[in-house]
Amino acid sequence: MITIRRSDERGGGDHGWLNTRHSFSFDQYYDPRYMGFRSLRVINEDWVQPGHGFPTHPHRDMEIITYLLEGALEHKDSMGNGSIIRPGDGQRMSAGTGVRHSEANPSKTDAAHLLQIWILPERRGIEPGYEQKEFPAEEKRGKLRLIASPDGKDESVTIHQDAKLYVSLLLPGEQVEHKLSNGRYGSLQVAKGTVELNGKPLQQGDGAAISEEPKLEVKAPQEAKILLFDLA
Repeated sequence: MITIRRSDERGGGDHGWLNTRHSFSFDQYYDPRYMGFRSLRVINEDWVQPGHGFPTHPHRDMEIITYLLEGALEHKDSMGNGSIIRPGDGQRMSAGTGVRHSEANPSKTDAAHLLQIWILPERRGIEPGYEQKEFPAEEKRGKLRLIASPDGKDESVTIHQDAKLYVSLLLPGEQVEHKLSNGRYGSLQVAKGTVELNGKPLQQGDGAAISEEPKLEVKAPQEAKILLFDLA
């Protein structure tokens, strides 16, 4: 079964410095039908204007993944980490027992376009941690590149949950396949372009919750970028 969440059905809004879209209930947007999917709790698509950002704020008991689509984002946290996240990087922050951080667009001219993803951890009270790795575009072209996993397989960043995140860059006519083991679930987010998921058309910004589908076929009629979650 594939349940599609259309881009224009998402919550959020334009706040001037921030244009945001929420796939699931978040902040002032609440819809009891969309509280998350399996361990996946948040998928926010954000456009942050030049010189603006999220001031220092707290998190706890959440695995937070930031994936840049365009521009750059400067990260600082109470663990002493400071970095610039760029398109293609995989950044994971385990909030655990508590952490404070800020995120800002360092550019004076270009907006930052990103996906922020929250995954519920396998247990509460994990020690906070941070990890960031670069995943070159050539490793994602025409194939699914694992960028986050519970065991750090294939040099992915490590998350504290039985969940895997893959990214793929597809040219027109290309397709990728993924098998879901018995009892596993999937979630697909279209970050760019248009794809067909098992024959169902999805546009940029659309998402899909997947269950009881042992094999996933993602075809790209045009250039596309996708994020695919494999969830317990």
